Amino acid sequence: MTYPSLPLAAPGTTPVRVLTVAGSDSGGGAGIQADLRTFAMLGLHGCVAITAVTVQNSTGVTEFAEIDPTIVAAQMRSVVSDIGVSAAKTGMLASAPIITAIADAAVDLGIGRDGAIPLVVDPVSASMHGDPLLAADALGALTTQLFPLATVVTPNLDEVRLLTGIDVVDDATQRAAAVALHAMGPRWALVKGGHLRGSDLSPDLLYDGTDFHQFPAPRINTPHDHGAGDTLAAAIVGALGHGYSVPDAVAFAKRWVTRGLAAAYPLGAGHGPVNPLWRLAPSTP
Repeated sequence: MTYPSLPLAAPGTTPVRVLTVAGSDSGGGAGIQADLRTFAMLGLHGCVAITAVTVQNSTGVTEFAEIDPTIVAAQMRSVVSDIGVSAAKTGMLASAPIITAIADAAVDLGIGRDGAIPLVVDPVSASMHGDPLLAADALGALTTQLFPLATVVTPNLDEVRLLTGIDVVDDATQRAAAVALHAMGPRWALVKGGHLRGSDLSPDLLYDGTDFHQFPAPRINTPHDHGAGDTLAAAIVGALGHGYSVPDAVAFAKRWVTRGLAAAYPLGAGHGPVNPLWRLAPSTP
């Protein structure tokens, strides 16, 4: 498998800076924690705006507390105005008021499809265990306020079904879902195929309103895939921050998360996390 890596800054020089706007995972497998692990392993400086604090472990989420929307937006403004970022992503956003605050701040800061800073929107709506992470009345805010700002959206198949009503079971329905998602306003729509269990591959499909780009990869047979979506989106952000095109950024991130899945490890009594720390192994090719 091709070794995925991004250019590293020389010691003592400032690396590419990126921003994640997402929730904290107390179990360390997904959310802000997964994003920062990925950023660090890719040689990026990661900044954060935390939207919620979850109470979770390897078996699920039991509760969460939202951060005040004005504080979420203030974190974004503080980071971007001083440190500056080359790309940004969103993850768990929890509620409509938080989404509105993020969208308003993004426009002001030049984050999103009409600004200088690319924005990856990972429309997190539930944990891998099915625990809700987005208020039921927030879906409309997500699609009407944030999707039109997105450089690329990255839903999994459960989120695709929630957003479009399309049950993706094959290539034709995956393409239909990509078209429906693109119609909601993002510049690019990525329909991830990791949950498309009828295939020996994990086929992701990217669409820009004209062309489809396919990204197949070997399906990694592991139950330890917590944080896979966060890791993929974070790797896309890292590549975009380095100036990659969206198709090249997705191709890079697909290779990165596949390596992370191959190195995933058990944790607790449930699902372990995708492991970007594989890059530290002495035998890494």
